[in-house]
Amino acid sequence: MTWLALGLALFLGIHLTQALAPTWREAQLAGMGEKRWKSFYSLVSLIGFVLILWGFAQARQQPLPLWPRIPGMNHAAAALMLVAMVLLAAVHVPRNHLKAKLQHPMTLAVKVWAFAHLLANNTLADLMLFGSFLVWAILVFRAARRRPAPAAAAPTLLGTVATVVVGVALWAGFAFWAHAAWLGIAPLGR
Repeated sequence: MTWLALGLALFLGIHLTQALAPTWREAQLAGMGEKRWKSFYSLVSLIGFVLILWGFAQARQQPLPLWPRIPGMNHAAAALMLVAMVLLAAVHVPRNHLKAKLQHPMTLAVKVWAFAHLLANNTLADLMLFGSFLVWAILVFRAARRRPAPAAAAPTLLGTVATVVVGVALWAGFAFWAHAAWLGIAPLGR
């Protein structure tokens, strides 16, 4: 659990600088320059991400359940993941109504992803991983909503339909193949 905790601290900590420590971040940018700051930011993020993956894999070998599993929660999580994938698609598909209305669909996608996984899982490692990302997403979303929204191109029906189609395709790919292939867990198989 130590490696998981360290990875979460590094990865989420560096990703919280703009939301919680903007003055410090600006000082680092000014002192290092943009290129060095981005290199440092990327290196800390990568180290944190690798430690999260390794620490979570280690923790899964000796899981510590915190509560009994609730039947059907994996299906509830799968339905929430459909929402998360559509929100994720809204980040990348241009001119969609979701991004125009919500302004920060990536952060909302992380919130829904984390909450869904907390519903479906019950170990200490799950609580650490998904709970940390949920708290991070809440903090970042609140900070982002305080900043003025950047001007965006007017949304179109085509952009919105494409967002939903891409999101459903992403969800299907993960639900029926990638999650099991990459993580060894078939989300709809339990």
